[in-house]
Amino acid sequence: MKRSIAIAMALLMLLGCAGGAAEDSAPEPTADAVPPLETVVESSDGSEAPRVASDTLYVKKVENLPDDFILGADVSVLLAEEASGVVYRNYAGEEQDMLRTLAESGVNYVRVRVWVDPFDSQGRGYGGGNCTADTAAEIGRRAARYGMKLLVDFHYSDFWADPGKQQAPKAWADLDENGKAEKVRAYTAESLKTIRDAGADIGMVQIGNETNNGICGETSVPKMCAIYRAGAEAVRAFDPGILIAVHFTNPETVNCSKLAYMLASNQVDYDVFATSYYPYWHGTLENLQEQLAAVAKKYGKKVMVAETQWAYTAADGDDSPNSIGEELKYDKPYPFTVQGQSREIRDVAATVSSVEGGIGVFYWEIGWIPVPGADWAARSAKWEQFGSGWASSYAGEYDPNDAGKYYGGSACDNQALFDFQGNPLESLKTFGFLRTGNSAPVTADALDSAVITVRVGENFIPPETVPAIFTDGSRAETAVTWDEGEVRAVTTDAVAKFVIHGVGDGKSALCYVNVVEANYLENYSFEDKDLSMWTITPLAAEPQADFQVKATDAYTGDVSLHFWNGAAVEFRCEQTVRDLPAGTWRISVRGQGGDVGDDADIHLYVIADGETYTAPLTFTGWVDWHEALIEHVPCVSGEVTVGVYVRCRGGGWGTFDDFLLNPEK
Repeated sequence: MKRSIAIAMALLMLLGCAGGAAEDSAPEPTADAVPPLETVVESSDGSEAPRVASDTLYVKKVENLPDDFILGADVSVLLAEEASGVVYRNYAGEEQDMLRTLAESGVNYVRVRVWVDPFDSQGRGYGGGNCTADTAAEIGRRAARYGMKLLVDFHYSDFWADPGKQQAPKAWADLDENGKAEKVRAYTAESLKTIRDAGADIGMVQIGNETNNGICGETSVPKMCAIYRAGAEAVRAFDPGILIAVHFTNPETVNCSKLAYMLASNQVDYDVFATSYYPYWHGTLENLQEQLAAVAKKYGKKVMVAETQWAYTAADGDDSPNSIGEELKYDKPYPFTVQGQSREIRDVAATVSSVEGGIGVFYWEIGWIPVPGADWAARSAKWEQFGSGWASSYAGEYDPNDAGKYYGGSACDNQALFDFQGNPLESLKTFGFLRTGNSAPVTADALDSAVITVRVGENFIPPETVPAIFTDGSRAETAVTWDEGEVRAVTTDAVAKFVIHGVGDGKSALCYVNVVEANYLENYSFEDKDLSMWTITPLAAEPQADFQVKATDAYTGDVSLHFWNGAAVEFRCEQTVRDLPAGTWRISVRGQGGDVGDDADIHLYVIADGETYTAPLTFTGWVDWHEALIEHVPCVSGEVTVGVYVRCRGGGWGTFDDFLLNPEK
């Protein structure tokens, strides 16, 4: 009873303290209580588009965009933000329900995640919006007032579910897959009734969230599919007209057709194959199109992007670290500008709509902006009380290894489509312009960054020009004036990194300078396309490793040596260098990864003059880089072989980068 009262009080606080949404805290309004949107006009080609205007936003029309194409937004944290005092405004600067502003901008669908029990034993929320079926019901009710449908995103967990964690709800943790399937079936039906009874227009239900490696605590394919089937059966029984989606991610490395085959061979009933697509990490749009098209063609499924996002600034608005900043450890096909956001939204929508069966795109957490507060402590109190941060300290009981250590505020406030004060950005209007385009003048939007690598002892000369990126995506070289003091501060007598600021055409520019050691290995960081000097030898039955283009998994540049296999991992990769001067040598490599098991054998090795030298390498998590180092290796013959050996359990993964063969002085 005590727990039920605590949860009820938390929900009342969440729904009743929504700053700036007083009109929506009342019971279901009469039809005339909400002013008509009056935002739809007919364009020259007969299609309909919201009546939004922009003198600055350049949007290229998406040809043949279907009338029913989903232009969606994830708004899961909305109620927690409002309860924390966040106020959203319209384009005139007037306080207005965020959902109305979305509808006026062309958004026609909203998405809300649902967790089973995101509260501790005292009823204190885990954060991330404290999202339950009641949260989805209230948001769905409000969205329906503005003509928007609802996608219910069931995680079947008590907190975040993604490829790295698929934890079962606390109350289901001791059940086998059959017991969990029964819980999923009953919980799904009960939640959908709660949501529809509130007045939401449920158009789609998602069975799991980014379930590449598991769902509801189950990781084997048969058990995972038992959960999928149970959720789908509940949806079909509730309303056969609701679309059923399954959701995966990492299309840059995962074969989506194999996932679709897994579902088909295990008789999983669904309508929509969805993937996340964040350009920072998930490869090219061409690959995304190919992956989705293959699933749509072979398996006859609808396809969509369930999550996408882009930054409009590198700034942080709440002193809680952002997942994306100015550093260059991810792909950056667009500048961090409002126009860059718009281009990303437009290009992803165009890519999905180009696939026969492509039905839509959802922008993730469109309004997760900083909560008001004079300092970090004041904001933290609201994150804890209302769940408006990505995690509260209370989540540590459920997720001690992640949320229990790194709880805090919004990690994506610089990727929202509202600024830090709650004003809609021009990029939000992109949804309304996709069918018609918007021909604002083409101007320079940003300057691309320069990345210069010099070896120890070499001279550094800054580039005279960098590419200017224009609002239509075109580029042209632009002269840059660099800060003279910062240029003079660059020294190449030792390994180091420098950042130089510059200005060109009124725009700021950055030059990243990496001073690296002399290296006798060819293509030591795999950036050159010719990789023939490296030999990969699989020692298990299937391919174990390849060269992967993914900046986030590389120590420097974009390419790394990647390994993974679901059954077993064992391989070596090596390069032999000849005609070296006699002397002693220093050899090293960087590595990162995880899930390798306690008995894994992963090491760097060197063979010189018939002797083998080794150094172990530990793998402790994603981008937690470690270095293996071997020093004082004598070589008289002039021939050295440098390589890595990996033997670990199936499912182990990781990357290697930046091999070094350097003479010791």
